[in-house]
Order: sequence, then C-alpha cells, then structure tokens
Amino acid sequence: MLADTTAVANLAVKDLEAAKRFYSETLGLPEIGKQGDELAIYRSGNSTLNVYRSEFAGTNKATAVTWSVGDALDRMVAALKSKGVRFERYEMPGATMDGDVHVFGDVRVVWFKDPDGNILNLVSR
Repeated sequence: MLADTTAVANLAVKDLEAAKRFYSETLGLPEIGKQGDELAIYRSGNSTLNVYRSEFAGTNKATAVTWSVGDALDRMVAALKSKGVRFERYEMPGATMDGDVHVFGDVRVVWFKDPDGNILNLVSR
C-alpha cells in the first residue's frame, strides 16, 4: 500500500531558530518550506525533514534519522566535527571504536544529537 510513497521524517524541537541554524548551517540541508514560526521543511536527497516546534522535543531516546553516506562517512565526520558536532559513544555488543566511529565488521556508524537532543546518525552502507 505505501511501498511507492515517500516517507517524511518529523523532528520535534523546542527552539526552532536554533534548530534551523543546525539543520541548515551545520548539516547543510536546504530549507524548502516553512509554516510561520512553527515548522521548517528541509530537503535531504529525495526525502524531506519536517522540523517543528513541540513541547515534547528531546524526549525520543532512539535514533530519529539515519543518513546512508557510503564511503563518505569519515569525510563527513571530519566536516561535522569541524563545525562543533560532538559524537555520541555507545556500548554495543560486537562494536569496536575507530575514533568517534562505531565499527560493526564492514559497517561504520556515528551518532550525534541536534540542539534539542534528537539522535541522528550516519552509516557507511
């Protein structure tokens, strides 16, 4: 039923202006729409992210958005780090660390948070 329909990620934030700076300046996503002071819409590849103001921002303790970046992972980690992004470290079965990168065999993953604590990640597959 939904296999041919594009899904959209929704990220709750408390401070929309801080979130807009993070998603546009730090992550480099173009803002493609907005609804007043409550919602900013960003393009990421063929998908979109709705970043919206909510009193429940930062309450999700799981990964909210994943970007599959292939061989560009290390370059992207360095670029994000140069913009002040701090990467999370998690104890996970079977994982080793290579700097900030969690390594699971051939798969490399990093996790980081936006200003409201939404967990985002990049994966090498």
